[in-house]
Amino acid sequence: MKKILALLLAMVMMLTMMAGCNKQPADDNSGDVNNSESENQGEETPDYDKILTDAATALGCLAQQNPGATGDYKVAMITDYGDITDQSFNQTTYEACKEFCEANNTEFTYFKPAGNSDAERIAMVEKAADEGYNVIVMPGFAFAATVVNTENLYPEVSFVVLDVAAGDLLGAVLGDAYDYNPANWDVSKIISSNVYCAVYQEELCGYMAGYAAVKLGYKKLGFLGGMAVPAVVRYGYGFVQGADAAAVELGLTDVSIKYAYGNQFTGDADITAAMDTWYGAGTEIVFACGGSIYSSAAEAAAKVNGKVIGVDVDQKGIIDGKYGEGMTVTSAMKGLAPTVKTSLQEILDGKFQGGVIETLGLVSENPEDNYVQIPMTTQFTDAFTADNYKALVADMFNGKITVNNDTTIAAADNATVVAVEDLGNIK
Repeated sequence: MKKILALLLAMVMMLTMMAGCNKQPADDNSGDVNNSESENQGEETPDYDKILTDAATALGCLAQQNPGATGDYKVAMITDYGDITDQSFNQTTYEACKEFCEANNTEFTYFKPAGNSDAERIAMVEKAADEGYNVIVMPGFAFAATVVNTENLYPEVSFVVLDVAAGDLLGAVLGDAYDYNPANWDVSKIISSNVYCAVYQEELCGYMAGYAAVKLGYKKLGFLGGMAVPAVVRYGYGFVQGADAAAVELGLTDVSIKYAYGNQFTGDADITAAMDTWYGAGTEIVFACGGSIYSSAAEAAAKVNGKVIGVDVDQKGIIDGKYGEGMTVTSAMKGLAPTVKTSLQEILDGKFQGGVIETLGLVSENPEDNYVQIPMTTQFTDAFTADNYKALVADMFNGKITVNNDTTIAAADNATVVAVEDLGNIK
């Protein structure tokens, strides 16, 4: 832990030194440095590469060529701040690791941090590495700081990291001292060759869920996001686009979506009260998109026989089990299990490709082959059948349907006939 404390102190010192630098938003998607004067203010464009290099050097997390795991493999999974029974990221990842390792006669265990902090997650990586685990799987964006603080301390470990994006890693290195756009930064400076990060095209499965909801007859929809981080925004914007496309096909002009974020990834009394208001005013179904924030939507839905849409995994089991059979119409899912199994197989085969952040989406016309999908437990009817869903996916895979993933626009900008009421943050 002494190394980690020293690194964290170095980061604080670096951010303090950089806090007085000029800032301005990125003007385009280029990472080129431009030191010419601003047309309007005469300010210099930040030297993004130098800022990132200086901060990464201070943290000791400048990317290296690390060999990763070799020889006999021992696999460990670290939970984020939940448990392996959360019926979400942790449980899905744990079960995929366990199933793969049992099938391949590979030693496996998991470690649960004592609390929800970077230091405690880092401590679990240290413990796993000290006990000889040379393949470590980490699910969720909360692991960004863990990655940049451990990847070079343990060059003999291969890290498989789920749902940690470029912006998450940059935030872990640069902190809140800078407004950042991942397109401006050379992220390869801070992701070493023993790290593989997988991110997902959430807008695609969000689209599927929104399309299915309207096709199944729901006209009064809601989107309850956790926090407005890019992944959640993409889910929501895809949901709006899918609902809008279905409304256009059906010739409907009376479809509406209440759109809000809880500003947290858990439900509570305040968010439940907001959902009571939504359902009480006629909302029929809410896409609860953000960890366990579904609890607030489900509690409110249960009072009026309302419906919900789950997220990340098929949440039918947990939501229906707690709040009422038939409540969960569908779920917008990420392919966590196939990501884990594919990555572990590549490591066993000596084909591990680290030093990358890979965006995963559709790889086939067959829905169940893809890294983003809705489950076959969806409440299909004659209005929207499993075959209709397969045809939708085929059209998306073949490019007949495209989904915008621009998170800089407004939610309502994704709709043409659907009325979107953007309510901002509930809390």
